[in-house]
Amino acid sequence: MTIVPDTSAVIDGRVSERAASGGLSGETVAIPEAVVAELEAQANDGQETGWEGLDELQRLADLADDGGIEIEYIGRRPEASERHSADEGSVDALIRDLAAEHEATLLTSDEVQSEVARATGLAVEYVDPEVREVETLAIEEFFDDETMSVHLKTGVPPMAKRGTVGEMRFEAIGDDELTEGELREWIDEIESATHASSEGFVELDKHGMTIVQFGEYRIALARPPFADGLEITAVRPIAETELADYDYAEDLRERLLDHQRGVLVAGAPGAGKSTLAGAIAEFLADSDFSVKTMEKPRDLQVDAEVTQYTELDGKMENTADSLLMVRPDYTIYDEVRKTEDFSVFSDMRLAGVGMVGVVHATRAIDALGRLVGRVELGMIPQVVDTVVFVEAGEIATVYDVETEVKVPEGLMEEDLARPVIQVRDFETGRPEYEIYSFNRQVVTVAVGDAESEDSGVDKIAKQEIEREIRSVAHGSCEVDLKSANTAVVYVEETDISTVIGKGGGRITDIENRLGIDIDVRTFDERPGGRSGGGATGGSSGSTGGSVGGGGSGAGDIVTPEITARHVVIPMEGHAGETVEVQADGEYLFTATVSRGGEVQVSRGSAIAEELEQAIDRGRQVTVAPS
Repeated sequence: MTIVPDTSAVIDGRVSERAASGGLSGETVAIPEAVVAELEAQANDGQETGWEGLDELQRLADLADDGGIEIEYIGRRPEASERHSADEGSVDALIRDLAAEHEATLLTSDEVQSEVARATGLAVEYVDPEVREVETLAIEEFFDDETMSVHLKTGVPPMAKRGTVGEMRFEAIGDDELTEGELREWIDEIESATHASSEGFVELDKHGMTIVQFGEYRIALARPPFADGLEITAVRPIAETELADYDYAEDLRERLLDHQRGVLVAGAPGAGKSTLAGAIAEFLADSDFSVKTMEKPRDLQVDAEVTQYTELDGKMENTADSLLMVRPDYTIYDEVRKTEDFSVFSDMRLAGVGMVGVVHATRAIDALGRLVGRVELGMIPQVVDTVVFVEAGEIATVYDVETEVKVPEGLMEEDLARPVIQVRDFETGRPEYEIYSFNRQVVTVAVGDAESEDSGVDKIAKQEIEREIRSVAHGSCEVDLKSANTAVVYVEETDISTVIGKGGGRITDIENRLGIDIDVRTFDERPGGRSGGGATGGSSGSTGGSVGGGGSGAGDIVTPEITARHVVIPMEGHAGETVEVQADGEYLFTATVSRGGEVQVSRGSAIAEELEQAIDRGRQVTVAPS
């Protein structure tokens, strides 16, 4: 009798198992070349199933050498188009045709394959897939009660992150360097356990990188050429909390229950953002809300009634479309990072779904800043009305976000009234920041007790006054603010008449545009003489900018393009990000990258002149995160 095993039976090891027990004594095992090609392709892609199948072929060859069975390879290798459509059954069809041609029995662990073969009149033997239940993994021995993650790499002693939320330390947990054999053994066990256990699933399987979830562990398996060596990174949550464990808990419960909200849970890496998000999900589910999650990978610790979704067909946008049909009351969006994530978050919120998003930020206000340029300014309070900032596992700040039409803090003229996003301290109700559009820029200004000497309206006003004066003056200028609505501008003596204009008309136009009274004087009239630095500059690009300073001297090297009206800095892939532009490490200005992936600075402005001078002098222009 002749047996033709398909790919599933070979990977499962059922052929050699049966041959070793004498069940195939004197029979011929005809292995299709299509099976060999499929196993080879899987092994080349770094899939463990391919290696398992090739090991099985070697075992069968050894059994044939011992005289237990006869082996022959039959058929042809599939064409490239057939391999690419393997999921559609083209390779399985080749194997069935060979079984029919050789009047053989098809051996398979694939239920669909067996049913199709029977329907076409083939002799079929179906064997249940091998199930290798693994309750614990060998790498779990590296974990203790304080261990959040374990890092294992060939040629390096085992390392771990240990401690409490917000106070982690990265340390060695062994003296001996790990071998490639040890890493391969652990990787084999992890992948086998994941496929066999109902507690395991594969989040990502690409050439060189596999990410799985096994129980409470999220495990990344990296291989060359993606990594420079075998590496296992296993992460698990070390704290599971309830919303009642946090400060502001009662106020947050009332706020979340009042109606569907848009909430950003922000903090630095390891601060406990996801732990709080999980607690919020549990609270909402216990309060009879329908709650879903969107995660990539899925690692929030939530009860079974909260369904956890990941990317659908590789896109969170598709997941969102599905969720809008399911219509949950609240969705927890873990790791809102890219522009596409913010777009999906906004679309779902504006569709009426309560949203809780987890974002990385070093300050509470920076979480809102990440929406600037990604969401239309006036829509931000409709998308996010609450910001919760987490530090060291505790809620440090809660902001309430709303829009009001008013004159921005520090400006005086009534005709400067505009929509202003007010960011208030949730506990005291005091405004701490205002976000609004000022002279084509989106600015974030600290107000009240939050305002500092070097930020806020003073800095914006100096920047805008300097921009206007330099657009008409030929020499340098410097600005001294005397109050919230008065300033003195010092220019070269030869520029006095040009800046003031005939009958004071030019300076009056500038005053009306800015809502600030300006006194123009020469540098000779300035107490103490020139400062040598001029006023603080800022971006005037049409994409909008935010005030900042103090460049770090590090960043990506860029090549600005000078057009008839703008100096354009290409920033593809960074849309919506706030960046600092520097020349030879010296800070020039801060701007927000446009949706088109560029920063535009209007020519004729003070900043454009500085940037063009830097280019002309061959200075290296770099861009770094703000």
